[in-house]
Parts: sequence; C-alpha cells; structure tokens
Amino acid sequence: MTGQAPAPLCTPATITGPGRIVLDALPLPVMVVGRDMAIHYVNASAEPFLGMSRTHLVQMRLTDIIPADHPVFLLIEQVRDHGQTVVEHEVTLEGPRLHREGVTVHGAPMMEEPGSVVLTFHDSSAARVLDRQLTFRSAARSVAGMAAILAHEVKNPLSGIRGAAQLLESSVGEADRELAVLIQDEVNRIRDLVDRMDMFSDKPIERRPVNIHRVLEHVRRLAQQGFAADIRFEEVYDPSLPPVWGNRDQLVQVLLNLVKNAAEALHGPDATPDAQITLSTSYRPGIWVSTVGGKRRVQLPLLVSVRDNGPGIPENIRPHLFEPFLTTKASGSGLGLALAGKIVGDHGGVIEVESRPGQTDVLLHLPVVAEDRDMP
Repeated sequence: MTGQAPAPLCTPATITGPGRIVLDALPLPVMVVGRDMAIHYVNASAEPFLGMSRTHLVQMRLTDIIPADHPVFLLIEQVRDHGQTVVEHEVTLEGPRLHREGVTVHGAPMMEEPGSVVLTFHDSSAARVLDRQLTFRSAARSVAGMAAILAHEVKNPLSGIRGAAQLLESSVGEADRELAVLIQDEVNRIRDLVDRMDMFSDKPIERRPVNIHRVLEHVRRLAQQGFAADIRFEEVYDPSLPPVWGNRDQLVQVLLNLVKNAAEALHGPDATPDAQITLSTSYRPGIWVSTVGGKRRVQLPLLVSVRDNGPGIPENIRPHLFEPFLTTKASGSGLGLALAGKIVGDHGGVIEVESRPGQTDVLLHLPVVAEDRDMP
C-alpha cells in the first residue's frame, strides 16, 4: 500500500447503483472537486448547465471552466478550512463556454475524501424570468384598460377634430392652411398611438401549427430589404423542431420588432464594424408554466434566439425592458417590447433578455403542437 496514492473515491466509475441514479435524477447540477481542483464527478444536470458532457468535464480542472481568481475558489477554501457548508449568492459564472448570472453556489465537505468539496449550483434565472413575465402581463393589462378608455373617450372627438381641420383647410387662406394641415397630422399621430395601444387588448388569438423557420426566414428577408440591408445575418436552425402552436402574423410582428431593435443597436455610435444578427432555434426542455387557473402545466421546449453583437443593454435598463412607455430612443414610444412580451405571453410562452457588452440575446420559449391538440 505504501508509495501508491489511493484512487479518487468520486470518479464516475465508483458512483454506481442507487447513488448514481439519485444524483442523476436531481434537477440541480452537482460537481465534486478534488484537492487539486480536478473535477472528479458531475451529475446529469451539470452537463446542460456547464455546456459540456461529463466525459469531458471529468478530464478537466475547475480552473479550465472559470478563472482562477473566481469567488468559487474562495468558497472551496473556506469549506476545506472550516469543514462546513458555505453558500455564495448571486454569483456570475463566466468562461469560454459558460455564462450564468445570479447563481447560488453551495459548497460542502466530502467526509469520505478529505480535501474534496461537493458543489451544487442553483440557477434561479428561470424563476426570475417567470416573475418578470407576471409583471409584464400586469403592465400589459394596465395598458389594455387605458387603451379601451382612450378608444372610447378620445378617438371619437379626434374624428370630429380631423373633419373640422379638413373643412378649414379648404376654406382658409394660404397662411392658415398650413396650420390646418398641422392639426390633421397631429390628430393622425394620436390616433395611430391609440391604435397601437389597442393591440394590448385581451382579445383571443387564432392559433394553429406554425413553422417557426418560415417565420424567421420571412423576417430576415424583410429586414435585409430594408432597415438591416448592411448587416450580416447568420441562421442556426434545428430542422427537426415541431411546429409552434401560435399565430403566424403575431409571431412575425414580434420577431420583426426584435430584429429591428437589434439592427438599431448595431447602427448606434458604439456598434462594431462587423455587425451581425444571429437567428437560431433549438429544442430545450426544462421550462414548464401553469395555465390560467393552474389546471395543467404546459412545456415550452422550443427556443428561438435573436442575437446581436452590439454594445449591449445598460444594466440599469435591463429589469425594465418590457415595461410600457420605457424607451431609450429619441423617437420611440416604448410600446414595442411591451407588446412583444404581451404577444408571447398570449401564446403561453416566455420571453427573456440576456445582455452583456458585445452580445445581446432575446430568447423566446414557445409551446409546440401537442399530440392531443385539437387541430383546426
């Protein structure tokens, strides 16, 4: 026995039977790190969380995934020094293939192997996204009520004002005619704003199976023929995806709005010369939402991403992106993203934004056509 170091107790080969089954069934990523920071074990949930297979992970050190000065290493040292569980909240894990914000990391000593530490990662981003969705929907309902009031109390008087201005235009002199035209233009502007707000109403939408790739291709063509003619597009699609259960016209409206926002960010003063928008789709199970009344839960496995390599969204703006009337544009109304959030919510989906300098991703989690769905 002397002169030969014992084999690690936590290698994947030694965790077998019920123990391995239980660890792989856990929804939380679990990792065992040895004294030399070598990764001895990861469970099944750690693979999608870290973006690598366990076969590769167990051949790496933790320093290959995150920088050596990361707070997680201080947590590991504290666990080893005190022999008790240590928790670090709101941790950002960022590396060549990894970017996770707001992660809670638990570190605990592994008594069977002195110096080894068990790490569990709690990613609360999905919960925060769902919480924000409730806020967006509440805000959208407030706008819907305002739109109904405006439609009833404002649009009718506006029609009278516009008609009177048209009569004045034909009967006044040249000097006053310009004022009559100005009145009509302002009336038209207010009417268009009220019409846009009317889109927030809770009218039921007609839904049917929609090929999301045809929608994205249509949006790309529209963008490249107009506001994004000078921007390079990249398409990364999963052709095996099932249809979305949704409304084609409204999905076009949402995605065209998101692509336009990306193009405007790339045209800004801080934009990079190699401007690019990436449209991608993938199948990513894991997000479930309850329907109204909580009678059943619906899975949102279809992920649509609109990515740009622009300067990113200021951190103080991100929590409020989908609030009505919030805009950073000189001529913006602040209703575009609020409407996008409302439409995605009407589809039973979830929209979220991930942004950092040099990259912004807008992610749509959408439902697919279920086998038991009543087809039109």
